[in-house]
Amino acid sequence: MDGKQTTVAPGAGAAPRQLLSLVDGVFLMAGMVIGVGIFKAPSVVAGSVGSGTEFLLAWLAGGLISLAGALVYAELSSRHPDTGGEYAFLSRGLGRGTAFMFAWSRISVIQTGAIAAVAFVFGDYAQQVLPLGASGSALYAGFGVIALTALNLVGTLQTKTLQKVMEILLIAGLLCVAFGGMLVQGPAGTPAPAGAGGGAWGLAMIFVLLTYGGWNEAAYLAGEVREPRKNMTRILVAGIVLVTALYMLVNIGYLSALGLAGMKDSKAVAADVMRLIAGDRGAILLAVIVCVSALTTMNAAIFTGARTSYALGRDFALFARLGRWREAGSTPATALVWQGAVTLLLIGASAFTPDGFSAMVAYTAPVFWTFFLLTGLTLFVFRARDEGRHTGFRVPLYPIVPAVFCGACAYMLWSSIDFIRGPYGPSFGMAVLGGIVVMLAGLPIYLLARKRAA
Repeated sequence: MDGKQTTVAPGAGAAPRQLLSLVDGVFLMAGMVIGVGIFKAPSVVAGSVGSGTEFLLAWLAGGLISLAGALVYAELSSRHPDTGGEYAFLSRGLGRGTAFMFAWSRISVIQTGAIAAVAFVFGDYAQQVLPLGASGSALYAGFGVIALTALNLVGTLQTKTLQKVMEILLIAGLLCVAFGGMLVQGPAGTPAPAGAGGGAWGLAMIFVLLTYGGWNEAAYLAGEVREPRKNMTRILVAGIVLVTALYMLVNIGYLSALGLAGMKDSKAVAADVMRLIAGDRGAILLAVIVCVSALTTMNAAIFTGARTSYALGRDFALFARLGRWREAGSTPATALVWQGAVTLLLIGASAFTPDGFSAMVAYTAPVFWTFFLLTGLTLFVFRARDEGRHTGFRVPLYPIVPAVFCGACAYMLWSSIDFIRGPYGPSFGMAVLGGIVVMLAGLPIYLLARKRAA
């Protein structure tokens, strides 16, 4: 599946500029990781372990696995510091056909579905602050996507400034929940949930790793980061260490305030902690915090997602319009518009399901973990080829660290497909199948692209 493309997209004379500093990159990465998962997943994790110690160890393990992945991506980014992230790695490691399949899947399933999922969470919590009726969640989701896409069209400098402001507000809010929960002195000694134990550890890790998801998005910034060979490593490692420390603090706060059994029985663990800290008004405050979190994640995802569409259009004539880089604002304008339109289509379709967020998770997960695994494997390909010639960052403890990362990816892939047999299978099995079908639809499209370029 390896083809050769020579067409240069119209407008290709303009190229990404290195406008992002080390701090900008860390903020963008943290914004992708610190999302709505930390407000949802801890309850499920608490119901899947046997003690508070196991609960905290699960979150620490998630951070370590994510750090292993970040180290893998650090070497990949050091080898190929180019806008496009996984697309660039897969193209050089496994061929342009595999890279095309990834880019197609990203613009039609992975990134657009992820943006839609977070948009639904934003809509759900915005409804609590200012209800807009039965369809309010979907309306808020659509408004959020339109507004943030428009902001990204204005330009890179304006986007990164907003990202810093929103991220600071989010981290401050989470620290309030964490330290407030520690001071409440709730039922920390409550016995563990009945029936919980190590047998459910796998379920716990699924939700933990989903909550840590998003750190890989920093790889898409390599072409726009100053001194990328040095700073990309720092961005990936510093970012995941920061996120792990914050998650540990927040979960200690949850555990201190509610106890393990209380967390298991809570449908909105952060809201329950806030009620203990500040009364019923805490629920409104929590809703605002989640809205900020969702907007932060959406903004970073919209920013980075369009960079893959740009790389696809730059390399394949069939998508040449996506490869146009607008000099004014230094932004891939056409790719941003395409991404926004597909995301709005997914929001519209998901609005008719029992839960838009869960439908989008089911739609994206199998495809996401397929290409995450393939990207991890490219490091082994590059190591076999270079015979020690690479002088940039190299993953320590090779091949153990990348093997651990690839093993975790394979496990998550199996678990995401097994979603069909889970409690939500009857409702969202079609979403799982839909994502896989859309991914496979990229194969004939790739063959057509190759034929037109011949």
